Amino acid sequence: MKPTDAYLRIWNTVSGIPKGKVSTYGAIARKAGFGNHARLVGYALHALPDGSEVPWHRVINARGEISERKAGRAGTRQRELLRKEGLEFRRGKIDLDRFGWPR
Repeated sequence: MKPTDAYLRIWNTVSGIPKGKVSTYGAIARKAGFGNHARLVGYALHALPDGSEVPWHRVINARGEISERKAGRAGTRQRELLRKEGLEFRRGKIDLDRFGWPR
């Protein structure tokens, strides 16, 4: 499957999230030029090719939580990757004031 221009813009924006920071689906949509179309970001991340270096794990929901998928294993992997980058979870949430990007 050839990625759409929209997906490429989203992937490029997600690639700009610094290590040790997170962003929300909505913030990525706005920064990539898609207004309030946060779901488009989710679709784009779901379509990432295997082996991609886009840091998908740095995108969380507006409540500071990992958006669990049906399988649940992706959420566990995402949590592990974020912890390795020094992010802290309190009651299952990441402090967006402290770790959020962009400010």
